Amino acid sequence: MGPQELRRLTLFDSLSDAQLAELVEVSTERRAEPQEDVWHEGQPADRWWVLLEGSVTLLKRVGKEESPVGKMTTPGQWAGGFGAWDPNGICFATGRAAERTRLLEVPAAELARLGSEWFAFGVHFIRGLVDTVRRVESTARQREALVALGTLAAGLAHEINNPAAAATRAVDSLATTSASSVAATARLAAHGISTDQFASLEASRRALVPLGPGADPLAAADREDELADWLVDHDVAEGWLLAPSLAASGITTAWCDEVADIVGPAAAGAAIEWVGHSLTMDALLGEVKDATGRISALVGAVRSYSQLDRAAVQLIDVTEGLESTLAMLAYKLKSVTVERDFSSDVPRIGAIPGELNQVWTNVIDNAVDAMDGVGTLRLSTRLDDLGGVVVEIEDSGPGMPADVQARAFEPFYTTKDVGKGTGLGLDISRRIVVERHSGDIAIESRPGRTVMRVTLPIGGQLPGEQDSTTGR
Repeated sequence: MGPQELRRLTLFDSLSDAQLAELVEVSTERRAEPQEDVWHEGQPADRWWVLLEGSVTLLKRVGKEESPVGKMTTPGQWAGGFGAWDPNGICFATGRAAERTRLLEVPAAELARLGSEWFAFGVHFIRGLVDTVRRVESTARQREALVALGTLAAGLAHEINNPAAAATRAVDSLATTSASSVAATARLAAHGISTDQFASLEASRRALVPLGPGADPLAAADREDELADWLVDHDVAEGWLLAPSLAASGITTAWCDEVADIVGPAAAGAAIEWVGHSLTMDALLGEVKDATGRISALVGAVRSYSQLDRAAVQLIDVTEGLESTLAMLAYKLKSVTVERDFSSDVPRIGAIPGELNQVWTNVIDNAVDAMDGVGTLRLSTRLDDLGGVVVEIEDSGPGMPADVQARAFEPFYTTKDVGKGTGLGLDISRRIVVERHSGDIAIESRPGRTVMRVTLPIGGQLPGEQDSTTGR
């Protein structure tokens, strides 16, 4: 390979002989056999390849398969080299030789140096454009992300506040009820009831069957009035406060009379008071358990969602990530019916769960917004015919117009007002799914049904792992 061969390529028409000679000096000739990969999708674009002879097929991975997206067949066609202008530039497809092929290979650093020397203004313009676009994108994404984080934090605080407040109220009441129970026990002891009498009283208390939620409210109110009168007749102070909890526990005046027979008429009032406080304490402890359990579940959901205490790359259960995301967005789902159709035969997959959770957040948030916060959200998982895991998030909104659907994955494109959204556009969601996880993301929409379908591969290399044979 020499300057004479490069001179025949229209790509280099504007270069002088000296420039062509310098280009040849910093480059190498790369030969590839049929079906040999010259570069791989996702690797840094730190080389610039110019086709000299043969052909290269461009392949992009979709699920477990590689799909052709283009072909280099004409000498002078080029690929890669983005690292010369963008340090974060990557290859968007795999280049595989379709036949015996020769290419000019130039390191991106040398391409940047030569470009700066030969076309200083052009290179300055390109770098300025790339830097400006990235800076604008970064600023916009950071601002949207901060707004979304504040909204998410406020929603989570609201979700935690309810059970926390319930637990606080229950604990305050528990302290008062405990003191009253101790006083009732002292009164029972003062009446000199025996151990057998107390054991019989406790057995009767444990045998009570609480009223279910379907109980007749009018009958319950009448029972409360009857119990309040019975308590007054037996000198129980503030018996009207005990009557509701006694009635809800299935206690009747007939049961109270049985207690009087067990402990004696003089101790009957103190016995019923002790029973009432004991039942109230049980109920309050149940409230504390439920409230703290809810808080613990929310904290667990946050840990699962953020993945702060786990490795970046791991084997994950996709369903767990979807559930933790629903928990984080519970504040937006108050008027939304959530339907789940999770297949039991979906295996764990190698992925970056924190990134996938961001995708689920973005897609679910978009779906809820499309329904104006009211409708049906359906989440499903299944295996496809190729063995990939398919996650579908469907909403019952008005559908996505064809022009919006066509541009949904474009960078910077959004239909939301400033300050709304998650700060993670569908373009970045696509990058996470396609480039980081070798998957696929697609939209299917019609009025009343919009489905965002994400396909993730099973097995193979985990994201970020290196191939021991290629070093990639």
